[in-house]
Amino acid sequence: MKPYCRILLRRCRNSDFFGFRSPNCHHSFTPVPSNFRLNSDNNRKFNSFPHGLLGFRCVIDRTQKPNCASTFGCGQSRVFSSRVYVIADVSSNFRNYSTSVETRVNENNFERVYVQGGMNVKPLVVERIDKDENIGRDVESRLEDNSENVNNENLEGLNPVGVLSTGKGESDVETEAWKLLRNAVVTYCGSPIGTMAANDPADKQPLNYDQVFIRDFLPSGLAFLLKGEAEIVRNFLLHTLQLQSWEKTVDCYSPGQGLMPASFKVRTVPLDENKFEEVLDPDFGESAIGRVAPVDSGLWWIILLSAYGKLTGDYALQERMDVQTGIKLILNLCLSDGFDMFPSLLVTDGSCMIDRRMGIHGHPLEIQALFYSALRCSREMLSVDDGSKNLVRAINNRLSALSFHIREYYWVDMKKINEIYRYKTEEYSTDATNKFNIYPEQIPHWLVDWIPEKGGYLIGNLQPAHMDFRFFTLGNLWSIVSSLGTPKQNEAILNLIEAKWDDLMGHMPLKICYPALEYEEWRIITGSDPKNTPWSYHNGGSWPTLLWQFTLACMKMGRPELARKALDMAEKRLPVDSWPEYYDTRNGKFIGKQARLNQTWSIAGFLTSKMLLENPEMASLLFWEEDYELLEVCVCALSNSGRKKCSRGAAKSQILI
Repeated sequence: MKPYCRILLRRCRNSDFFGFRSPNCHHSFTPVPSNFRLNSDNNRKFNSFPHGLLGFRCVIDRTQKPNCASTFGCGQSRVFSSRVYVIADVSSNFRNYSTSVETRVNENNFERVYVQGGMNVKPLVVERIDKDENIGRDVESRLEDNSENVNNENLEGLNPVGVLSTGKGESDVETEAWKLLRNAVVTYCGSPIGTMAANDPADKQPLNYDQVFIRDFLPSGLAFLLKGEAEIVRNFLLHTLQLQSWEKTVDCYSPGQGLMPASFKVRTVPLDENKFEEVLDPDFGESAIGRVAPVDSGLWWIILLSAYGKLTGDYALQERMDVQTGIKLILNLCLSDGFDMFPSLLVTDGSCMIDRRMGIHGHPLEIQALFYSALRCSREMLSVDDGSKNLVRAINNRLSALSFHIREYYWVDMKKINEIYRYKTEEYSTDATNKFNIYPEQIPHWLVDWIPEKGGYLIGNLQPAHMDFRFFTLGNLWSIVSSLGTPKQNEAILNLIEAKWDDLMGHMPLKICYPALEYEEWRIITGSDPKNTPWSYHNGGSWPTLLWQFTLACMKMGRPELARKALDMAEKRLPVDSWPEYYDTRNGKFIGKQARLNQTWSIAGFLTSKMLLENPEMASLLFWEEDYELLEVCVCALSNSGRKKCSRGAAKSQILI
């Protein structure tokens, strides 16, 4: 029997909760006392509402027909699956679907009420959310009746941009891949909500591979969108939004507001003899190896939200007030001022796809490329008005500074390496050439003979007196996709990949990084990690899921033949090897020693690559062209302070003419 949802929201016979319709539901509303006011200060102290607890749960009765009813918990401990929002000052008439980004959302200050806790219930928390950084003003709460949110039933009538019609049948490999991908789908309250990381029936210790990861779901979501099946992606976006900003702690400390979980799991909690309840239990890093919060989850969520709108035409989802707020919370977390002097994001090791110690702490390229993409997506999706104009201005300034910083200081080719080789050190002035005090002795011996004359790439990391010269594939590919690199740099990256095909592709594309850390360097940098041994896992292993990013980058640069070559190679081995997570050895000959089989994002990456190559018009919706307006914006403001003017002209000179 399908599970059903118990939802407390408002009086409306046919209203939906975050776009999900509950059949035969009876909604009711607990009045908020007139003397109850929302409050928040800089210390994030919240008023609690201990009596009328609001709950959103999914209850399955094994013996009776499902029905829905509102639930109140008073003086009882209850496990809540997610959060119920009560939004004030929001226009409730969203247009069902659209094909433009015209804003219809009222951006007045608003409030939300939700339940926090997941598996560990806490009192209801009332949180204040205002325009951008103006958090803290009290406003009166009011409820809008007769809300008409978008529901999944309307998806049937949607004429999405991205429904594929290739005119030919699927191959046996594609048919098998789709079957495995659908078998990995996770449901919540009877609706698809995501895909588990791996679905190997023979795996007796799945660890967290049976959870839904935000980063892992990206290729799955794109595959479903390109197939014309948007419901699972919509459900995923809205449910992960509900999990945002839960109070997860490590050693009595909570991370910043706006954080997205790395993953979540649908857990079943028994209620009585014949009933059980489904709850969403998120992991913000408090259970992860190393206890590191995921920096990339929120960035991937924004990128998928943008792709959903472009491939379906459902821009109304982006315009919803709760979604707009989710975007702003992520941006406020990423754009907050700190001690860092650089426009790149400062993060710890293990906060992205490479989620173990690999010496990428600081300003790793992968995070910067995703950050740049998320900023460009957000600028397209944010409803611009008096309440968000400051945030949009901050986005533009950061985009300009970040693009200049990465293009100028992360780029290496033969010319740049020769320049570093002749660097003077200990330079103290604003006119210094060696701004980061890089010592020429840092240039590794392998690099001079490895890099081709007509190729180049963006280095993995840059910090004071440190350049990480390793080639990190995801960061470089996503720099192409997002136009973080210049057109000339993007072309040079693909030239390098083609010239060094045996090193970066081998028998199974693609190397996550090159070269691997070995010997004493491996021991010191990884901490003698037995899983990241040389040419394995994150340390030079080959990851089939990177195929879809490679395909997108190749198609953007007009070189789809490179993607087809890599895809043909993968298609011959992946089904035979049971779709493993990664491959080992310098040339990717062996299945990874600890690789899971039926790895979902290996399957989805293959399918997404296939569909992108067959439908170039779809691929064009998923990458960004050069934004020349950014090059006109100088955010350094050195000329106004009497210092030397910013060398913004250097960025312009890098553009292909």
